[in-house]
Amino acid sequence: MKTKITLHSELVYILSIFILSFSVAMVSAADFGLSMIVSPAFILSQKLGFLTFGQSEYVVQALLFVVLCILMKRVKLIYFSSFITCLIYGAILDLWRAVIPMFNPTITEAGSMGMPLRVTFFAVGTLITTLAIAMCFRTYLYPQVYDFFVKGVTEKFNLDRTKFKIGFDIVFLIVSCAMTLIFFGGFVGIGVGTLITALVNGFLIGNFGKLFDKLFEVKPLFPKLAKKFDI
Repeated sequence: MKTKITLHSELVYILSIFILSFSVAMVSAADFGLSMIVSPAFILSQKLGFLTFGQSEYVVQALLFVVLCILMKRVKLIYFSSFITCLIYGAILDLWRAVIPMFNPTITEAGSMGMPLRVTFFAVGTLITTLAIAMCFRTYLYPQVYDFFVKGVTEKFNLDRTKFKIGFDIVFLIVSCAMTLIFFGGFVGIGVGTLITALVNGFLIGNFGKLFDKLFEVKPLFPKLAKKFDI
């Protein structure tokens, strides 16, 4: 039996945020359509020009957080750490889009790159997005609200996480389509890439999670702190 590599939960948490924000910036530059989960925030940022992509995430995730608290039928102070994760993620997302010229829409217009590079950006971005989400689920620190919602609801009601994630994605796809049609009368931030991610995200997250569990054992560096994050 192969010995697993031990990783600290705190490191997995930090890496997942950086990887996820980077991958979202990469997929947005490809311009094939964003993941249905981040599309509402992107559409909102396009409608309200004074909000950046990352700042729009704060608005959307705050609303989702309210729904989560209603479903959980209680509010623990520690739950708000998921929104802190959202704040960190949004800031790093905006940073990637500012410092990397190919990700910065004011320097390189989204979708203006050659087709091979766009396809590469989309494919790689989609893969590492799902890897980052799988990593989020394996740390005691709460992920941003999107993923904490899935984690919290499935653990509370003992639901299959992969199946619930697929359903969650489909709901967000419907919301994204409604928003872009209402705001723009057409599809902005939604495209063939959105449909692809709607179909494969749940499957990829589940399988990346299984692979991650085979290779790594995640343990908290601060066990006493980890106990405070019990759902």
